[in-house]
Amino acid sequence: MNSLQLDHQAIALDKDGFLLDLHCWSPAVAEALAAREGLVLSPEHWEVLDLLREFYREFQLSPASRPLVKYTALKLGPDKGTSLHLNRLFKGTPAKLAAKLAGLPKPTNCL
Repeated sequence: MNSLQLDHQAIALDKDGFLLDLHCWSPAVAEALAAREGLVLSPEHWEVLDLLREFYREFQLSPASRPLVKYTALKLGPDKGTSLHLNRLFKGTPAKLAAKLAGLPKPTNCL
């Protein structure tokens, strides 16, 4: 089993690095997961992560790329709700990587 060590606690991850227990998520967990991906989370990242968590609370699923772009445009404006912007922030895999960092399940259509 894969795990993330944080403050002397092992947090269980699946084989792809997603949290097994979504209740284990915290901003510190997000930072640690991002570091594993070679990312430092900026305010722009946090804006999208918070938005994803809101989407999950509302719809009980992690959005695929197209719904993520549309939802981001709806909530944060057309300048931020673009594939180009989200790909730049999340290394070309915004739906998958952002869901992982937000502590959500892997979107069902992501490989």
